[in-house]
Amino acid sequence: MDLQAADNLRAAEALLSALMGLGLRRLVLCPGSRCGPLALAASRFEVHGLQLICGIDERSAGFLALGMSRADGHPTAVVTTSGTAVANLLPAAVEADHSALPLLFITADRPERLKSCGANQTVNQEAFLQPSCRALLQGPLDGLHRADAPRLQRLADAAWRHCLGIPAGPVHLNLAFEEPLHASAELPRPSQPLSRQLELPAFGDPIDDLAPLDLDRPGLIVVGPWRRGRGTGFVAALRRLVDRSGWPVLADAASGLRGLNLPVISSYDLLLEDPARVPHPHQLLRLGSMPSSRRLQDWLQLHKGPELVITEGDPRRQDPLGSGAPQYWQGLKACTTSLAAGSPAPESLQLQREWLQAEKLTQCRLDQALAFAGTCTEPSLARSLQQLLPLDWPVMLSSSSPVRDWESFAASPEGHRTIVSFRGASGIDGTLSLAAGLATQWQKLVLVTGDLALLHDSNGWLWGQQLKAELRVVLIDNGGGGIFEQLPIPRQGLDFSRLFAMPQAVDPLALAAAHGVSQRSCSAMDQLADDLAWLLEPGDPMRLLRCSTDAAADAVLRRTLRQPGWPIEPPQA
Repeated sequence: MDLQAADNLRAAEALLSALMGLGLRRLVLCPGSRCGPLALAASRFEVHGLQLICGIDERSAGFLALGMSRADGHPTAVVTTSGTAVANLLPAAVEADHSALPLLFITADRPERLKSCGANQTVNQEAFLQPSCRALLQGPLDGLHRADAPRLQRLADAAWRHCLGIPAGPVHLNLAFEEPLHASAELPRPSQPLSRQLELPAFGDPIDDLAPLDLDRPGLIVVGPWRRGRGTGFVAALRRLVDRSGWPVLADAASGLRGLNLPVISSYDLLLEDPARVPHPHQLLRLGSMPSSRRLQDWLQLHKGPELVITEGDPRRQDPLGSGAPQYWQGLKACTTSLAAGSPAPESLQLQREWLQAEKLTQCRLDQALAFAGTCTEPSLARSLQQLLPLDWPVMLSSSSPVRDWESFAASPEGHRTIVSFRGASGIDGTLSLAAGLATQWQKLVLVTGDLALLHDSNGWLWGQQLKAELRVVLIDNGGGGIFEQLPIPRQGLDFSRLFAMPQAVDPLALAAAHGVSQRSCSAMDQLADDLAWLLEPGDPMRLLRCSTDAAADAVLRRTLRQPGWPIEPPQA
């Protein structure tokens, strides 16, 4: 065996050992020749606790790894070969960047001597992910085998520090490998990696107060989708703040706050169809990114009082409305450390009561309007799934209609449920793989998705072959991009179906069956409970329940539900 191949393997093992010593426990591998040393090294570390998952689609692999990282906040590595394989990682890199989730891309590359000379499968892959990554790190350009142990250790340290930095995010580690690539698996196996602690950037010193806000005057708290990283004590800090201020909390469906013991307003998107129905606060505290509700954004645009934005370890500006509000990035816990004792002002408690009363009335009306037998509708599915799914089943909502309907029409939970939606870049291109990544770490998950989002990542069904968890998919099939029915798109002279809705001829049940996935259809709301009982039965790694809906009729229903004083019975489609 060529010594060069053995040196490649030893260098790859030394790098992975250093990363595992820092805390790497998961690696998603895609096949290729140039990444052969990394593949063999990863397989030899399985006995030391490295979780190795192998897949053929780099785009899906990136999203699977991202789902894993979202589940617990720890970095996941993705290993690919050279060339266009690296380009397929960009969608996951974009979402990881915007969502501040740690992800480590390790890509094999040709040595420098083969660059810019027409060599096969040699591209400028080091530039592909750079705009979305916290750092681009490279080993020796003439081959990783040239790196000694201290250099490999420094490379691992830098990658880990950038992944978990402020803000956390994706890192690209591009490694040149010189041929011959493939060493014998019979070489002496690596030893257990030694655990090491790496000093990470701190969130900063506590903030003395919440200036410019006055806790003794009425205010409102708006919380966007979960983007909190490293377990920062956010919920406990928010509870202390609410106990002191009495301010109501408008919480995005993916904020992680609905169902907790807080004065949470879930129906604000409906209430703000007519802003006169709710009182406007004197001041505003925004936590994290902006919720996706356009009505909320339009309403907040009118706010002229004091405003403050607090993010959790993310200094990047979160001000899409251009308010110019000051922003503290050290996190809510740091900003409330010196919170003085006291009780809410009577005016603040009155504001909270008015919002909670409006919330209660809206939820009662939705119960009456959407609790009826008949064909499936998307608003009624959002409401019923919240009521019928056991609370210990986490739910992932795909971008587009499912997350919007859950935001507006889902029932108020009787307890806390983990709700996830990847709203960083709000793409649909990795939906099923993201869900598989979450399920891998949490052991079970229900994905609620539209038909185009599911089809866009149909290779995600392949993860079922090695998924040691239970992933259950509720497919809301409205025959194409039903979200466009809700947008003010002029129809006259427009081929709406071809240019926007784009219905597909693929049978999603047959496609799932081709991947060995059990499937079933639900056509009526009074059948949903039984179908969900089937869906959640243990045993299969993946199952699919298809609920067929009418996009045009549901668009009419949504408009009806948004009107003040709408009738008890929804119009017949």
